[in-house]
Amino acid sequence: MNLPNKLSLIRVALIPVLVLLMHFDNLACHLLAAAVFGAAAFTDFLDGHLARKNGLVTDFGKFIDPVADKLLTLSAMVMLTLPGLLPHWMLCLILARELSVDGLRMVAVSQGRVIAAGPLGKIKTVSQIVLILWLMIFRQPVFSGGWGILSTVIGLWVAAITLVSGVDYFRRNRDCIRNAK
Repeated sequence: MNLPNKLSLIRVALIPVLVLLMHFDNLACHLLAAAVFGAAAFTDFLDGHLARKNGLVTDFGKFIDPVADKLLTLSAMVMLTLPGLLPHWMLCLILARELSVDGLRMVAVSQGRVIAAGPLGKIKTVSQIVLILWLMIFRQPVFSGGWGILSTVIGLWVAAITLVSGVDYFRRNRDCIRNAK
């Protein structure tokens, strides 16, 4: 197994640590959770960079990388809804987008195609990572007053880019749906 794929698996292995740390409501755990999430998110950038730079792109990597990303971000988002930092509707919107795009990718695979992440999908992922880190560190709920206004702005951006990037995947790959059996 090559290094980029190992990094993706490390990202998956860090999820239980992240969830455990996010479970406890104290400053030390909040900061440790943010550090674990930040390190895990960095492996997403690193594995893709190494795979492309060194010609280590594999079918397993094409599968595990987006799965690891979604498991990491969605696990963190679920944990952020529990103390009310992230609205449930936003989590549902993000889940719906992720499951829909994964369904589209499965249809494409059945047709012998691979749908790579587009530029909007990458912006969406980075935006979600920024929101998660912001909420983990500053603990200001989306749709709250004071400094929470920044949480709201970032949250609304994430909701918008999530929706737009999902629509873009379907627009760019509408022939997959037309050709589905």
